[in-house]
Amino acid sequence: MNSLAKPIRYGNPRSPRLHSRPKRTNLVVKSAIDMKGILGTEATKNPTLSTSYRPLDIPTPNRTVLDAQQRVCTGPEQTRPLDQAQIMAVLDTIIRSARGELKGEEPVSQAQLGAFFAGMTIRANAFPEATQWSSGERAAMQAFWPELANSLPPEIIFLADPEGTIMGSSLGPVYSGGNGGPGEMRLVGALREILAGAHLGYEEVQGVLRDVLPLEKESEKERKKVREALLAAFLIGQRMNRETDRELKAYCLAFDNELGPPPIADVRSLTHYGEPYDGNTRFFKSTLFVAAVRACYGESCLLHGVEWMPPKGGITEGQLLKFMGANTQLSPDQAKRLLEDESVGFAYVNLKEARPSLFSLVGLREHIKKRPPLATSEKVQQFVRARGKEAIVAGFYHVGYEDPLLMLMKRRSVHSGLVVKGEEGALSMTTKAKSENASKGLPVNHCSGFRSPYSVFSSEIDGISRENFSTVVNAQDYGFEPSDTPRTDRSVARNIELGLAALDGEKGPAYDRIVINAGMVDHLLGCSGADDVKSALDRARAAIDSGEALKRLMNFIKLSHKV
Repeated sequence: MNSLAKPIRYGNPRSPRLHSRPKRTNLVVKSAIDMKGILGTEATKNPTLSTSYRPLDIPTPNRTVLDAQQRVCTGPEQTRPLDQAQIMAVLDTIIRSARGELKGEEPVSQAQLGAFFAGMTIRANAFPEATQWSSGERAAMQAFWPELANSLPPEIIFLADPEGTIMGSSLGPVYSGGNGGPGEMRLVGALREILAGAHLGYEEVQGVLRDVLPLEKESEKERKKVREALLAAFLIGQRMNRETDRELKAYCLAFDNELGPPPIADVRSLTHYGEPYDGNTRFFKSTLFVAAVRACYGESCLLHGVEWMPPKGGITEGQLLKFMGANTQLSPDQAKRLLEDESVGFAYVNLKEARPSLFSLVGLREHIKKRPPLATSEKVQQFVRARGKEAIVAGFYHVGYEDPLLMLMKRRSVHSGLVVKGEEGALSMTTKAKSENASKGLPVNHCSGFRSPYSVFSSEIDGISRENFSTVVNAQDYGFEPSDTPRTDRSVARNIELGLAALDGEKGPAYDRIVINAGMVDHLLGCSGADDVKSALDRARAAIDSGEALKRLMNFIKLSHKV
């Protein structure tokens, strides 16, 4: 008998075990916000704002240079050239920092130098005229270059003028790396292509990443594999050049076997949630609560991420769970056991436990300011696999990334894939009325993806024609009253308060968002029992109103310490 076809221990997904019970909203929420009862004794150590989760061992970047990176280390159309006063302030700060003369400011890190000068070089070599150097930037670079050349290390001079064609440097054309060994030499070779605006092959990108990661900290005794300036230039340079599909695939798959093959959970259906790792800063984040709802009727969910990630440093699932007292350092094997547990059915994996090499970049990512290619590829991961059907759901904001995300999902050979332009670029669809002053590009609640017949298992999917779809979900079409999304403004406690109250049956905007994000995902992915949108939404409401979803969330918090 095919192992994929053997009976799953979950009950009939159309008939979850639901029961009625009296409302106890105030009790549950009060116990959460007071950090008592369900939150456990360790919860008193957890901060209430997302900014408090920033690791203390990450050096603070220099603000003057970071603000400049925000303007010049971005895409060919998004870059905003600096005027002469701005660039002179930046270059003066860099020189004084290199000489140890900077007072009242944080020093300019090597990663910042790498990102800034890589951005300047790519703009000079490959960007359209409107976003190339301004006249002020040209004048300032000419004026400051002699001091820069005398003050900065060789790798920065290389990044600023790799072929000697911008500033007339004789060092750039002959630079091959320092004492970093073959890995750094390979990185320098790749950078010559990137700094010219060119692209790399799949094997080239993977080779560089595997050579230089994990990134050791300055405090560690081992010799660093690579200079941070070069790696920062590599990461931001590929994003500025708009990475190709093959480059994104290399980032996505490079460390799949870092800790060995992923464990396989004995579940009939598993959805991998690819939320932006840097979280939400403004609006209610619903995905954790949606996962608890969908688990009630056999749609197992795997969340993954980090506690804190730049550039936004917003609320993440890791913060929400840690605040509530859960163990957020589960290995993929431990997550597998919680997925299989009939009283839980969902799990969370921290990147630190699943991909240590990629986690080692968190600090460097703050110092390059803008999101690297990893910000896209990390959403499409499978830290645990399933014996049954698999799907991936990912959030996006900028137009042009929906198709690459779906491409990566197909490369993962999942049965269904879905990208959602939710609020803040996250996964949360809204019930807010459509605004006349909507943001540019695709509207919020845009969804596109693919799905396969439910009976097709992963071993058979290659060659099967997938059904593609694209739609904009209008909540009012399904009976939802328009409502503004609750503000959380980085408050972890407020996000939990809203989510727990909703799971306890309190009707309102948070409740509606959990329902629509559970039911619509079920429907769009082609999940069993969700052919009809109304039925899918009713099933989600029943999972909440019965108390089953809240019970599963509490079970996860408790059992995460026992697996």
